[in-house]
Amino acid sequence: MPGSPYTDLDRPPLSVARLRRALVAPHGPWRRLELVVETGSTNADVAEAAQAGEPEGLVIVAERQVTGRGRRGRVWQSPPRAGIATSVLLRPAEAVAERDWTPVPTSRYGWLPLLAGVALVESVTRLAEVEAGLKWPNDLLVGEGKCAGILAEGISPAGAGRPPAVVVGMGLNVTLRAEELPERTTGLAATSLQLEGATATDRDPLVRALLRSLADWYGRWRDAGGDAVACGLRGAYLESCLTVGRPVRVLLPGGEELTGEATGVDADGRLVVSTAAGDRRLAAGDVLHLR
Repeated sequence: MPGSPYTDLDRPPLSVARLRRALVAPHGPWRRLELVVETGSTNADVAEAAQAGEPEGLVIVAERQVTGRGRRGRVWQSPPRAGIATSVLLRPAEAVAERDWTPVPTSRYGWLPLLAGVALVESVTRLAEVEAGLKWPNDLLVGEGKCAGILAEGISPAGAGRPPAVVVGMGLNVTLRAEELPERTTGLAATSLQLEGATATDRDPLVRALLRSLADWYGRWRDAGGDAVACGLRGAYLESCLTVGRPVRVLLPGGEELTGEATGVDADGRLVVSTAAGDRRLAAGDVLHLR
């Protein structure tokens, strides 16, 4: 049947009913989950809901994302049902009495994309059985290629009286074929779980594992008041980080470029780079791993 989501048997559609049963309260960690056939950007959709006053815990999953955004305004898109495109709404600035959560200082929000990276590594290594690692701050690497990207954005409320929210979006290439990969313009070439020999490429368990791991790490981080060291997040990130210990070139948001050795990630999630002029602590930047 033309236009049917079942025409490509390697890419069956997700079931919103099954995802909700597994992931939405009272049986799961999230408050509300929506599945859309196609959207421009799941981050934009969640940001719009956040500005309208949506509480923490919204998840939007898209079967196809056509104008998804990465860092520096790069566009990310994928064929229908070939990957996972999802965004979640978090409100770390708000207290949650029933969980004894106090507001997290904004200086610690830099850990949220790194937290999502740890959740991605846990999910794909356990289910897909591939060797994966993280390039600071927001790329999942499998083999020699980029398999997923993360974009965290702060959202200011439309009205007064409510603190800002954070939208965390993740795009994971699952069954993209070589001819479907985006053209390489800068940085790493793209890849997919299927191209890297994953033992499992069923998106349903991957979505479940990813969103459960994300909720689990977010809960630990909130329990610790955003202290990534105390909750074990910093240690887990460093175990998977492929940037630390390597020579790097970093393009900073203002256009400055620096070269040095990445020596660590500090308590606020900033990359520490040792340069000829001394150590620099970077909250953002495009990192190139040097040989």
